[in-house]
Amino acid sequence: MHQRGFTLLEVLVAIALLGASALITGRFLAVTTNALAVSGAQTSTAALALTRMEQLRALSWTFDSTGIPLSDSLTDLSTSPPSHGGSGLSPSPATAIQENTPGFADFFDARGEWVGTGAQPPRNAMFVRRWSIDLPPDGAPDTLVLQVVVRRVVDDVGAAGLARGARAESRFVTIKTRIAR
Repeated sequence: MHQRGFTLLEVLVAIALLGASALITGRFLAVTTNALAVSGAQTSTAALALTRMEQLRALSWTFDSTGIPLSDSLTDLSTSPPSHGGSGLSPSPATAIQENTPGFADFFDARGEWVGTGAQPPRNAMFVRRWSIDLPPDGAPDTLVLQVVVRRVVDDVGAAGLARGARAESRFVTIKTRIAR
């Protein structure tokens, strides 16, 4: 009588194939999990940057009925909710977009909730948001360049602070011009 079964070589090949497929699946799951985390952070940074840009664009920057320029110079956007006692649309310090400058930076937790402002991130900060308000290079007096950048605090390292190309970073730039009505 002839018994049918598997040879040792067939069993070893089957184990090797099973092990390789398990390693590939594990690697795929790790890459997918990481991509989902970065995607979620990117969504959060974009939403936080857009919110600040819309707040900056909503500040008064116009002319009155006699042609005198009017500008919001009192709103503090670094608090939540925005309050009085800030600089409004006054030009920011030159390094405001690169480093945490009081009045031009705030921090958020992993859920996107505001957790503070200032030069140092609070312990539970996940994201840092910075903005700058600058005159254009040609010095046009009725035009402002508004910039907002949001990134994860863990990506915000080094003396320069804001190296370009960090993962999950969002940058918005726009121009705001006074128009006589």
